[in-house]
Amino acid sequence: MALHSAAAHSSDQVLPFRESLLAMIGIAFVVMLVGLDSTVVGTALPTIVAELKGFDLYAWVATSYLLTSVITVPIFGRLGDYYGRKTFVIVSIILFTGSSVLCGMSDSMLWLVIARGIQGIGGGMLVGTAFACIPDLFPGAHVRLRWQVLMSTAYGISTAVGPSLGGFLTQYWGWRWVFYINIPVGVLSLIFVWKFLPHLRHRDPDSKMRLDWPGAVLIATSLGGLQLFVEMFPKHGLSLVMLGLLAASIASFYALWKWERYTSHPILPFNLLFAPKLSALFLLSVLSGFTMFALMFYSPLLYQGGFGLSPQEAGLLITPLVACITISSIANGRIIMHLKNPITMLYVGFALLALSCMGVVISHRWTSHSVIVAFMALGGLGLGLILPNLTIFIQQEAGRENLGIATALMQSLRMIGSMLGTAITGTLINHMYANGVQQALDSDKAGQWFSSFADPQILISHETQASVLKQLADAGHNGQLLLEAARQSLVGSIHTGVSLAVAVAVISLFLVRRVPQIKLQGKIEHVAAGE
Repeated sequence: MALHSAAAHSSDQVLPFRESLLAMIGIAFVVMLVGLDSTVVGTALPTIVAELKGFDLYAWVATSYLLTSVITVPIFGRLGDYYGRKTFVIVSIILFTGSSVLCGMSDSMLWLVIARGIQGIGGGMLVGTAFACIPDLFPGAHVRLRWQVLMSTAYGISTAVGPSLGGFLTQYWGWRWVFYINIPVGVLSLIFVWKFLPHLRHRDPDSKMRLDWPGAVLIATSLGGLQLFVEMFPKHGLSLVMLGLLAASIASFYALWKWERYTSHPILPFNLLFAPKLSALFLLSVLSGFTMFALMFYSPLLYQGGFGLSPQEAGLLITPLVACITISSIANGRIIMHLKNPITMLYVGFALLALSCMGVVISHRWTSHSVIVAFMALGGLGLGLILPNLTIFIQQEAGRENLGIATALMQSLRMIGSMLGTAITGTLINHMYANGVQQALDSDKAGQWFSSFADPQILISHETQASVLKQLADAGHNGQLLLEAARQSLVGSIHTGVSLAVAVAVISLFLVRRVPQIKLQGKIEHVAAGE
């Protein structure tokens, strides 16, 4: 397709209706690809761990994806501005779909973690480029907002069906299909994007391109070092290796701060990050990502490993969480423009999110499923008020000249919060579960079976349960009591881990007071695609 210059189009819509529709269908499939993957994997993960036997790497399945995404979102966002986005969207679809196949072929947790890291590169490219194609196609805000309904619908459908689909595929086809399901969606995305998405370029091709590669490396080393420290600390304590790892992470953060202050095109612009009007909003982006992923990632493990539900049943319980995000977002768009103080929606959102996390903490095996569904729905309604409004407020306060970099920074910070949420919560859960199981086994003088109980997969895999229970019975132990003790340890550890998410949500609620008064005058001119 011929190269277009975005500057050459002054109308509200670059292409005629038919071509615009076909191009947007391609982007809609891309949005579905990202939305589906973000929700379908969580439901299947307890079963994956049960088969691959690597509970110590449970959180890494998410954090490896998020870590690589954090780095690639701003990099390819800038490259897309300079070279045009179409090529990068095509490459990202191929990379994301191909790495999904690698994930499905995994025969160990380490393989899966590495494959998810590769998939995160593709996911970061998708977020950094595909979503930005919509303002390219529709320069006029009024037209863009009408087309945005298609994106919201695509994202809503994919996230709503994700948990249930993940449970169904895991239970009846096997967990590998939660990754293979990306193949048909990826192929459809590729066909439509290749044929119908125009190649738009915003900048003069003769201008010099600068990319902050040192900043990208420093972000990777600082966040990667911090993540390793958080996950390894319970096992190794303050050993010399751990102190060295922490020191390296702190040194990388400091070097990043110094470097980004003086480079001309920083990947992490600290002057924008600490701007008085934006700093509180950026901090809330980190905290919302922390709470959201702690809730979404460990609820399936609680319902399957702790409550003994099937993957499909757990998926159905999680579905209201993601479905209500879309419902609440649509309602929010109709309400917020009529409020004198739009920040009120953040107060309501974080309050609902805190109540949802508290509902997970107080739930137990005999809690009515309707009550669990209600608490999950509250979380979705809260996130539907938090996520789009943080985007709107940040874009409104950043101004048109900083719109792109502010939006990319917000997405990256949310991913960082998500990464920290899964890593810190996961480390706490791992440590508490192992201690609880060890105490139960020692009290029954069955400590030699710790290796069989150390991974909660025994609570999910009926085959493993039968084998271990037979061994315990032959040795004169009551295996059912020990299994129940392990189950209670898992429930207690997840309750404690999600309690941390409750605390973060409550802290966020108080931090909303630091957000300056927001005035939304007329139509929102700066709403980013995909949010």
